Amino acid sequence: MTGPPSADAATVRALVERSGTSFYWAMRFLAAERRAAMFAIYAFCRAVDDVVDEPGTDAAKAAGLDFWRREIELIHGGAPEGAIGRELAQARRRFDLERADFTAVIDGMAMDAGAPIRAPSMVELDLYCDRVACAVGRLSVRAFGAPVAAGLRLAAAQGRALQLTNILRDLAEDAAIGRLYLPRELLTAHGIMASDPDAVLTHPALGRVCRDMASLAHGHFAAAAAAMAECPRPSVRPARVMLEVYRRTLTALEARGWSKPAEAIAIAKPVKLWIALRHGLL
Repeated sequence: MTGPPSADAATVRALVERSGTSFYWAMRFLAAERRAAMFAIYAFCRAVDDVVDEPGTDAAKAAGLDFWRREIELIHGGAPEGAIGRELAQARRRFDLERADFTAVIDGMAMDAGAPIRAPSMVELDLYCDRVACAVGRLSVRAFGAPVAAGLRLAAAQGRALQLTNILRDLAEDAAIGRLYLPRELLTAHGIMASDPDAVLTHPALGRVCRDMASLAHGHFAAAAAAMAECPRPSVRPARVMLEVYRRTLTALEARGWSKPAEAIAIAKPVKLWIALRHGLL
């Protein structure tokens, strides 16, 4: 038997609910302790992301990231200052969450806190994906209860698949703030020498670059599905929901085409709910 949620757990859950994440219901299908851990992980990632993306000076952003570095140290041996940190401390003890993965998430956000990333090398892009997406996956698969080896392969593949899809989805939004995550090697291979986001997004060869990126993402989706097949279904239900939503997003982007990157696409909320119910219950 479990008692009523603590004030910290209620605070973190409210943060997740207010975020409007489409994966809230996928997380709801987890057992209580695993669900609480995932809420805390999600709230942490959202809080660190907000430090970088919300308006503020470079100094303020650096201070915000330093707060989370200290908080992560405290969850491994001290008294965290906030509700998210205290919930993470419980999750770490229950599911052996790795300090390096929390630190990697912060390091990934720090990459966005400095000068805007523009046409990174493939190596730099892969490091960025590992930090901002795969590290989250490594934390998540432990909270889900997936077998360690297959779970880590799942985190590596699905994290990259999701982040590459995000990059393709957000080309125009990122360009508006001076960012361009399309890798230098793909741009050069298709004759694009510019790194200015607006110049790249209006270049005739943009579609060929995006098709290559989409092909990379599809490869990672396939590897994620293969790793998922090695895990007991209950341990990867939320991951399966995420895979299905993002794979549909990538397919919708491909159907829309790449000539109008500012033209938004979205998976309808009823479809997301159906995916959550289907993969959350089966």
